[in-house]
Amino acid sequence: MEKVIAGQTVEVDEQGYMTKPDQWTEAVGEAIAGELGITLTDAHRKVIDFVRAEAAKGEELTIRKVGTSGIVDIKTLYELFPGGPLKNACKIAGLPKPKSCL
Repeated sequence: MEKVIAGQTVEVDEQGYMTKPDQWTEAVGEAIAGELGITLTDAHRKVIDFVRAEAAKGEELTIRKVGTSGIVDIKTLYELFPGGPLKNACKIAGLPKPKSCL
């Protein structure tokens, strides 16, 4: 289905995750973060850039992978993206819901 985010029409699934990551822009990411009650900082953006790069390589995303990336530790990941750190990071990054998340 389609949803207008930051003035741009994007394809999303029934849970609101983007299904076409190439439709993502920084403005879309900011808007999604706002919907989740998150104000993006440089630390958030580093995580978002990392998960987008890993997904583009076809890598499976896990909390452990992000936590051992050297970008952020697991505790900080939970602080940056409360209520589901990997799910929220991926949603803001315009990626589908990770397979490792319920």
